[in-house]
Amino acid sequence: MISQTFTVANPQGFHVRPTKTFVEKASAFPCKINVINKGKKVNGKSSLSMLTLGIAQGDEVTLEIDGEQEQEAMEALGPLFGQIHE
Repeated sequence: MISQTFTVANPQGFHVRPTKTFVEKASAFPCKINVINKGKKVNGKSSLSMLTLGIAQGDEVTLEIDGEQEQEAMEALGPLFGQIHE
């Protein structure tokens, strides 16, 4: 299992559109993907679960990935937290 913490850059936080992009990319990997914000851990392949985290700009979000292609998943998903979405 690998984990890494990222800071959310998007001024509106991680709302529906960035969440959809994240979940679509996460679902392409066979490994288990969890996202942790403010002590709450959810399945990173579930849009509804991701939205319950209420991720805001400047939040420190930890990505935990376990299983096959975990490094590739981290490289694909981690940068999404630092991107600006409309």
